[in-house]
Amino acid sequence: MGASLKQGGRGRQRYTPMAEINMTPFIDVMLVLLIVFMVAAPLLTVGVPVDLPKTQAASINQQVEPLTVSIDQQGRIFLQETELRMDQVVPRLRAVLAEKPDQTVFVRGDRVIAYGRIMEVMGLLAASGIQKVSLIAELPEGRPASPAPAPAQRTR
Repeated sequence: MGASLKQGGRGRQRYTPMAEINMTPFIDVMLVLLIVFMVAAPLLTVGVPVDLPKTQAASINQQVEPLTVSIDQQGRIFLQETELRMDQVVPRLRAVLAEKPDQTVFVRGDRVIAYGRIMEVMGLLAASGIQKVSLIAELPEGRPASPAPAPAQRTR
């Protein structure tokens, strides 16, 4: 393996090295990495535990990482995974808006909190200058996602 046998002149055999790359180990490593990333990717979602309400609307497919504001059962506000006080929300969102003025903010609210608390947070989003706000909900169990674009979304 790794050399080829060629007949040289006068009946002598001469070994010459093969110049081929063995791709098998490379492919094995790439397949293992693919499996690792496929398993790890779902775990990289927003880590704030929120029991979302169920809705019949179809899901939205988006390619960029969303900016998510979550409200948990105790009414605490989280920007991505960072907990914020009410007075910290507007400055943080204005800083984000300075970098990406066309940013859509997704609001995740636990089903047991009062509707007024979600409206307070949406008021903070409006005060910070966010123009696009979407509410996130879950599909009811046993219902397949519809391919028709009917987003559960409120855009201002």
